[in-house]
Amino acid sequence: MHSLHRQKGMTGAGWLIVLALIGFFAMLVLKMLPSYMEYYKIVSTLESLEEESGLETPHDIRRLIERRFDISYVNTIQPRDVKIQSAGPNYRVRAKYESRKHLFHNIYVVMTFDKQVTVKSR
Repeated sequence: MHSLHRQKGMTGAGWLIVLALIGFFAMLVLKMLPSYMEYYKIVSTLESLEEESGLETPHDIRRLIERRFDISYVNTIQPRDVKIQSAGPNYRVRAKYESRKHLFHNIYVVMTFDKQVTVKSR
């Protein structure tokens, strides 16, 4: 019973493991956060196309995407990589891409993003 009262707290090795895990997950967040922020810029660009009027051709849509990507500093995906398909009287616009971030040595984090919207033609 006397030994239970003397054991308090974590050992030095326990603290090192906890700090290493916190550091690893902090590094993951810092590496992945810019990719997710850029993805939300792409999502807002595509969702704003749904509300846009006067887009008659895929060329008009692509030109508008290019301008908005330039304004938002989107570099992961190019406007030419956004797929625009005819879907009856509308257009289906899809941005599907992956972002690869280097962690350390030969270890990478790969994130896959996919967003699709329907744009009404005039």
